[in-house]
Amino acid sequence: MSNEQKPILDVEGIQRLLPHRPPFLLVDRVVAFEKDTSLTALKGVTMNEPFFTGHFPGHPVMPGVLILEALAQAAGLLACLSLPPEMLGNTVTYLMGIDGARFRRPVVPGDRLELKVVVTRHKGAVWKQTGQALVDGEVVAEAEFMAMLADKDRGSVPV
Repeated sequence: MSNEQKPILDVEGIQRLLPHRPPFLLVDRVVAFEKDTSLTALKGVTMNEPFFTGHFPGHPVMPGVLILEALAQAAGLLACLSLPPEMLGNTVTYLMGIDGARFRRPVVPGDRLELKVVVTRHKGAVWKQTGQALVDGEVVAEAEFMAMLADKDRGSVPV
């Protein structure tokens, strides 16, 4: 019997909410969600990731900026899932800032990133969240994110 968490949202559901597509979609599933509060997502890191070809040959390490991108995508999912149901799939999240980014250890093929994001402030279309990426319960990266939700059809007009 597996202790694998049942997804709240699988990759197909994630693609209905985020505009990202492989190879730039860096979230595989959402396993926990509390509206306006928190979200936990997973990303399986495999040797097949295209960035490992050049980062670094013979010593594959996931680029830190992509770990931050995975956290930012999880943060965007938290904001989108907190919207009223009629707005789902009609918004885009624009990243406005990243503060306090810290990297604790390399992420390598075979690791599974657990992406935990928590809302620290939400006013109108602007969301501020903290995020931690963990591997086997150990924090490997963390940062604070600020983003704005906008209506996809009207460009940068806030939701």
